[in-house]
Amino acid sequence: MSRKYPALVFSSLFTLALFPSITQAAVSAQEVQKLGNELTCVGAVSAGNKEGTIPPFSGKWLGTPSGMNYDENVGQHPINPYRNDTPIFVITGDNWRENSNKLTPGQQAMFEQYPQTFEMPIYPGRRDFRYPPQVCDIAKRNALEAELTDGGLGFSGYKGAVPFPVTEQPLEVLMNTYFLYRAYTESMPKRDIADISASGNITWGQTKIDGLNVVTRPENMGEPIEGVMAYYRSEVLLPTRNKGSITISSEPTNFVEGDRLAWNYNPGTRRVRQMPEYGFDSAADGTSGKVTIDQDRLMNGSPIRYNWSLKGKKEIYIPANAYRIHSNDVSYDDLLIKHHANPDYMRYELRRVWVLEGSLKQQYRHKYGKRVMYIDEDTWHGIVADYYDTRDQLVQHAFINYYYAFDAKAWHAGTSFYHDLATGGYVAFNLFQDLDKGPILNKGGLSPDMYTPAALRASGY
Repeated sequence: MSRKYPALVFSSLFTLALFPSITQAAVSAQEVQKLGNELTCVGAVSAGNKEGTIPPFSGKWLGTPSGMNYDENVGQHPINPYRNDTPIFVITGDNWRENSNKLTPGQQAMFEQYPQTFEMPIYPGRRDFRYPPQVCDIAKRNALEAELTDGGLGFSGYKGAVPFPVTEQPLEVLMNTYFLYRAYTESMPKRDIADISASGNITWGQTKIDGLNVVTRPENMGEPIEGVMAYYRSEVLLPTRNKGSITISSEPTNFVEGDRLAWNYNPGTRRVRQMPEYGFDSAADGTSGKVTIDQDRLMNGSPIRYNWSLKGKKEIYIPANAYRIHSNDVSYDDLLIKHHANPDYMRYELRRVWVLEGSLKQQYRHKYGKRVMYIDEDTWHGIVADYYDTRDQLVQHAFINYYYAFDAKAWHAGTSFYHDLATGGYVAFNLFQDLDKGPILNKGGLSPDMYTPAALRASGY
């Protein structure tokens, strides 16, 4: 008899022991009927707030708004449908304390450290884009049927939309950030990474990427896909000393039944080797160790090293509808100033967010002893995160500028910033403003057989 089955049983029991507090929250048919009515189809409150500072959800646009000239699937830079909006007010080093109840600790720390330069321009709230009907249908089916499995490291349900649109369970919220609807292919011939020191000096990195999100491929939408969730390929173009290094990786749908696997091609030796451990607090390429692999999209990969708790929902100022910063008329020289990006290109809105906290378990190691994520209610994307060291000291503040990508009919992660509060430097990740092309989304043409060790060996220099 194969020994794989007993090992899997042991693994599952061990995992359940690590997550003893997990319970399945039953969702009634009455609650599910709220989706698309009192709640948006993915579970956000449709109404605005009583103060009128958060508007009701309109969902009036699906894909490219009428009257806008946009070429889909070719990497055109985003076009701003709100270009005539102006800030309602600006939070500065002088008035941030008056607004501190709607700021994260990391945002407050930025104002304390850079009171003369850090600002947050607050714009009118806009909730105008919606998901395709198929995504809404899948989310409703999941609301009735999806359940966490293997101690919260997987779920049974239908892929292509959030599995738990109605929830108050921490690991269900985290799974929503992993399995939401997004572009099924993303390619970037060039993507820049800037490591900006406290003095303003920049060390550049550049990669070429191709990502395939298996669970949102058109033919897989709404299916109970198991095995691999996504594939990723990253080729280093800069710095020159690492040019030609290529990494491919695969992400499982269930972190008990499968592992995150990665292989690297080294142009110096012309050899392909499997990477023994990929993820967690290993350094991300081009970041000089200031960003870990599991900080891409603020949190990714297995959640097993942390105890997760949900701190409820709050109204917080977060980046939203971030079109201006991704325009092709934005130069890196203007954007990347000392200590933080130029606030003139930012857009913040007041949003309802889920506050999800992960505390490192005693038996595990990680660079961060605690991580707190602020997850947009409307999209289920993690937008802002504050990271603490193992002494519970706040050491990093990060955020991602998301925008609704017309060609994907979904929200897409644009440029992100990771601020080292100890050194005063920061990393700007996923830059493409000064490049000819932005992300090429949903063009297709990628398949799983392009992400094998054999394919990697054949593609090496």
